Amino acid sequence: MKLGAILEAAGFAGENGDANVTGFAIDHRKVAPGTIFGAFPGTRFNGEDFIADAVKAGAVAVVARPGAKVEGAVHVADVEPRRAFAALAARFFQPVPETVVAVTGTNGKTSTVEMTRQIWRMAGHSAASIGTLGVTTADESVSTGLTTPDIVTFLSNMTGLAREGVTHVAYEASSHGLSQYRNEGLRVGAGAFTNLSRDHLDYHATMDDYFAAKMRLFDHVVEESGTAVVWMDDEWSGRAVEHVRARGLRLLSVGEQGTDIRLLARTPTQLGQTLEIAFEGQARKINLPLIGAYQAANALVSAGLAIASGTDAAKVFDALGRLQPVRGRLERAAINRAGAPVYVDYAHTPDAIEAAIAALRPHTSGRLITVFGAGGDRDGGKRPEMGRAACAGSDLVIVTDDNPRGEDPADIRRAVMAGCDGKAREIGDRRAAIAAAIAEAGREDIVLVAGKGHEQGQIVGRGDAVRILPFDDVQVARECTT
Repeated sequence: MKLGAILEAAGFAGENGDANVTGFAIDHRKVAPGTIFGAFPGTRFNGEDFIADAVKAGAVAVVARPGAKVEGAVHVADVEPRRAFAALAARFFQPVPETVVAVTGTNGKTSTVEMTRQIWRMAGHSAASIGTLGVTTADESVSTGLTTPDIVTFLSNMTGLAREGVTHVAYEASSHGLSQYRNEGLRVGAGAFTNLSRDHLDYHATMDDYFAAKMRLFDHVVEESGTAVVWMDDEWSGRAVEHVRARGLRLLSVGEQGTDIRLLARTPTQLGQTLEIAFEGQARKINLPLIGAYQAANALVSAGLAIASGTDAAKVFDALGRLQPVRGRLERAAINRAGAPVYVDYAHTPDAIEAAIAALRPHTSGRLITVFGAGGDRDGGKRPEMGRAACAGSDLVIVTDDNPRGEDPADIRRAVMAGCDGKAREIGDRRAAIAAAIAEAGREDIVLVAGKGHEQGQIVGRGDAVRILPFDDVQVARECTT
């Protein structure tokens, strides 16, 4: 593809338009002849420092701020170089799936995109999801390692899926990804907002800043004729709706306070819950095979996205009764010798821990035992709040390690324990903590292991010294029950 054609299609003018473009890169070490290189300022490195290396390796164009020094290649100058780079890359990476939807929010993104994929598949579409679990299709999952991968990986994944025949894709739109323009360039027909609670305040200055990053989904990413699906039972939902209306998007509201898919009642059952909903004036009953109020919320938001993208409502609601659990999201990992089930969940914020505990509480007549920790080199202010949430809802709490990264694990545990008012035990070794909880659980008890969910490694150290030690909560739980 010619450079001039790409520049023109994206609204840029440039010289040397006859150069052949062979790819895009944001890492100068991945530049090959014909590459368009994105040189962005970052938290650890400034891509502008590697422009000369990229040009030497064969870059035909460099996307960078107006003041950057670019010699020997076309300088595509923009005050928001990430946005400009995404616009160019979107013209190169073709084809893409015809139906694309996105989900933002603090909690529930992974479950919602995966449930949307399942609904589409059961309705007869070739579907995939992209997010924390990786790229998931009907028969495989390939990990990317990030909720929202970089724009080059994101768009190349989309093109690869389209070439494999995938027509429908749901992806997670994280606040980092939205603020760094990692989601740009696609025709996104619908977007969803699940909820907002404290997280990532090591990156965002305030909760308002965090929310504003999320709202880029409605303000800029969803196409002008698109639909916004909003879970209405969150304290931030009203403000999300304001963004929807300001943009002129169609609103599909969901929840007890919703008007389009209204949740009338929710009754826990032994292995799931019965939902009574109203849609288009008709009452419906759904036997959802997943436990927990937030799983019901995720399922109904997924239903909203599927309907917004054109799937027949009857097929959508029928599919809800056949949803499969999402990896690491209230996943029943094992049952100990006494008969107590062990659940693994990705909850790693105060709100998510509270929700996971609330989901499990109706299913136990005994004690709820929670094992969890907090990550290092992340928002330290949420640690005591996580402790408070766990101790307020659990009968026994064991505080342990969870990806300490470059911090002293004991310091992290101490911060978590500060919110527990002396009501928690401290066992630093995560395997030992899980084993202790499982050994203590009786027949009427439930064990919740929170924080890592689907992850299969414990991150220790930072920078060049970082190590990922093999660790899978589900596998460890099973080993501790045999």
